[in-house]
Amino acid sequence: MWEKQLFGTGLEHLLLFLLFVGPFNCFASYSRATELFYSLNEGLPAGVLIGSLARDLRLPTAGGQLAASLLPPLSFTLASHGLGGQYVHLDNRSGELHTSAVEIDREALCVESSGATIFGESIAISSSSPSPESCLLLLDVLVLPQEYFRLVKVKIAIHDVNDNAPRFPVPHIRLSVPENAPVNTRLAIEHPALDPDMGTNGVQTYRLRDNYGVFTLDVEENENGERTPYLIVMGALDRETQDEYVTVIVAEDGGTPPLVGSATLTIGISDINDNCPQFNDSQLNVTLYGNSSLGTHVATVHAVDMDLGSNAQITYSYSQKVPQPSRDLFHLNESTGAIILSTKVDGDTPRLHRLIILGNGPGCIPAVITVLVTIIKVMMRPPEVVPRFIANEVEGVVYLKELEPINTPIAFFTIKDPDEKYKVSCYLDGDGPFRLSPYKPYNNEYLLETTKPLDFETQQLYEISVVAWNSEGFHVKKVVKVQVLDDNDNSPVFSEQLIELSIEENNVPNAFLTKLHATDADSGERGQVSYFLGPDAPSYFALDKTTGVLTVSTQLDREEKEKYRYTVKAVDSGFPPRESIATVTITVLDKNDNSPRFINKDFSFFVPENFPGFGEIGVISVTDADAGQNGWVALSVLNGSDIFVIDTGKGVLRAKVSLDREQQSSYILWIEAVDGGDPALSSTAKITILLLDINDNPPLVLFPQSNMSYLLVLPSTLPGSPITEVYAVDKDTGMNAVIAYSIIGRRGPRPESFRIDPKTGNITLEESLMQNDYGLYRLLVKVSDHGYPEPLHSTVMVNLFVNDTVSNESYIESLLRKEPDISVEEKQPQISIEPTHKKMESASCMPTLVALSIISLGSIALVTGMGIYICLRKERKHHRADENLEVQIPLNGRINLHMLEKKPMEISNI
Repeated sequence: MWEKQLFGTGLEHLLLFLLFVGPFNCFASYSRATELFYSLNEGLPAGVLIGSLARDLRLPTAGGQLAASLLPPLSFTLASHGLGGQYVHLDNRSGELHTSAVEIDREALCVESSGATIFGESIAISSSSPSPESCLLLLDVLVLPQEYFRLVKVKIAIHDVNDNAPRFPVPHIRLSVPENAPVNTRLAIEHPALDPDMGTNGVQTYRLRDNYGVFTLDVEENENGERTPYLIVMGALDRETQDEYVTVIVAEDGGTPPLVGSATLTIGISDINDNCPQFNDSQLNVTLYGNSSLGTHVATVHAVDMDLGSNAQITYSYSQKVPQPSRDLFHLNESTGAIILSTKVDGDTPRLHRLIILGNGPGCIPAVITVLVTIIKVMMRPPEVVPRFIANEVEGVVYLKELEPINTPIAFFTIKDPDEKYKVSCYLDGDGPFRLSPYKPYNNEYLLETTKPLDFETQQLYEISVVAWNSEGFHVKKVVKVQVLDDNDNSPVFSEQLIELSIEENNVPNAFLTKLHATDADSGERGQVSYFLGPDAPSYFALDKTTGVLTVSTQLDREEKEKYRYTVKAVDSGFPPRESIATVTITVLDKNDNSPRFINKDFSFFVPENFPGFGEIGVISVTDADAGQNGWVALSVLNGSDIFVIDTGKGVLRAKVSLDREQQSSYILWIEAVDGGDPALSSTAKITILLLDINDNPPLVLFPQSNMSYLLVLPSTLPGSPITEVYAVDKDTGMNAVIAYSIIGRRGPRPESFRIDPKTGNITLEESLMQNDYGLYRLLVKVSDHGYPEPLHSTVMVNLFVNDTVSNESYIESLLRKEPDISVEEKQPQISIEPTHKKMESASCMPTLVALSIISLGSIALVTGMGIYICLRKERKHHRADENLEVQIPLNGRINLHMLEKKPMEISNI
């Protein structure tokens, strides 16, 4: 008893026990400390045997010699139920150690960076070598009772299995290789694959899915066993031919079968300055009129460098071979390569100029182009066109805002004849909404103006010429460039005004819905579009302002809401900003995520017995919140299908046969509802059917067993004494089973001497029996129930033979075989009132004294003496009757004696 209490109170009482007995047994306890070593693979199911401590410690078992002694049985207990205790199950009696339901994951337990020991239990990690013993699960086991006490250190080595595939830390790896990298150049891939498994189960090899014929992979292993992949260049690279290679790097472990992981590898080829500027032509011929005005564009040279960035920057300069007069006459823009006339051409200006121009690139030999400029001498001075700009003009370019009103003035042009002897006319050359008209009342003054509003989105730049010519046919052009400035006159336009989307319910958080797209014909910031949700959008929808990506941050539930409709806005960055609106409709598609749901988990139906077959017992209401086929529900009876059937469409429960409460008063059914989803979901409900009783069984008389049985009643029986009983049962319940007893017919010398209790059926003697009351009494007893609407009844004949003894049984039996002449009393028994018994005097002498006084008034003294004598005699008989008050002697030997000892019973409905 003390040991059980010790184990039940836990580790604290155990420690107190050890503390108490420790000073006496410390040396023996320490000498019996033991270590056991086991090993097993990770991931094993529950119940796998790790080892038997009793066997391995060679402790006595139930079949050993010591088992027959009085020593208590062995007990094995974990010192604590911490980290290690959840992975193993220790049988306290047999000492067998099994795996528990918690699966052992070596990678979760043996993190390489940890090695901390937990009190009582630890996970020890050896990082020196990746051996299976590097992951240990340590347990402390106490062996009791004191006769066998020892502390056992159990070490379990967790062996690694190949249950993890290699995984790259990033899905996309980028490498940069210079295009001049020589063959066999090695570049380390900074993100090698990781595999929590160890040894050969870890990453072993790498390969490229497509090497393009110029790359390969090599793997180097350091002293710690870490493998790093290296990219090796196997062929010549040229950024100008291909500037990027995209492939897949695959890591493979050494398991059987091997597991693989992959990541996208993008190899970018970086530029070096391996290209120099080049001109498309070696010589350019240009003709220039001698009367050309200052700033006239002569030519533009252009060189090309295939490199990128600073490696492709080109500057233009004259060769030292170009004489200084030519340099002064023609200005060369070193950035654009444009050549313009910088000084006036006169009669001393040479007519041929050879301009040698160099295209200079960093670290390159300059490219060379020769521009031959031939100047044509003009004897007559051409007309002059003098512009005076009204609109904003910069370096010959006029800037006009779009949507400027009609007839917006641009510039005045004055037309002059330097020689003042020729008639000069002018006109406008070029396409566009412009008009050049004389400006009256002045002569030779012309106004350039617009004829309709300009539209930046239609055309941004116009180039027109004001042409003047004299009567001699000399033409002069003045080129005017009109740059249309953009205004925020366009609203963003959605590609679709109604964006219809659908998504399955139970989506992952932040699920992608769509990417909105709106365009704005304006330029610059005016055309930059930002996206916003309308005020009617629920808060769990998010719209990226810049990209237009529409997401939903939470899981949607179709049963909660199936349709979403809200607006989105596209707003440009103009001032004031312009916007447009589109409508988003989202339909949440149904998934079979709701089981059929009964209105109640427990249904109860009350059905009268003898209910006709296939009658409607009740309706089982079931719903399914899903839609379509996922919401179709089929009902079936799991038990009792041989008696009951259910209508799937209407949920009506029916009984195939008529039910009888007396055979079975209640039924418990389980109804299963299965929906039409894939996979299907189901639920069950409990159905209780209680049969209501119908008064279809009359009372069954169990005692007396026959109308031919009889009992001997002694004349000395005292009034109020129980004689016998009528005992009946009714298979019905409730009021249908409440039984009342009544005597409906009597026959005998003084039949009213016997009374029956209407509730218990006990028959008692009401009055004292005289000598002339001897004989056979026959009582017809009616046993009736209180059923509704019509009570049922049975009858039984109770035969009583009043006499001191039975002298002739055959005579009594002959009397019983005769049909009794009994008149039936129609009196309904009442049992609501507790029956009462008359109090009879146990030994009244008054009748005898009265009779004696009537016979002889003169013999009063004698009669009195005889009466006293008779009274005393009857008193003695009464005492003898009291001793055998409950003993009834059957006159018919066929009556079961134990039935006579049955005491009155009350039948109640439970």
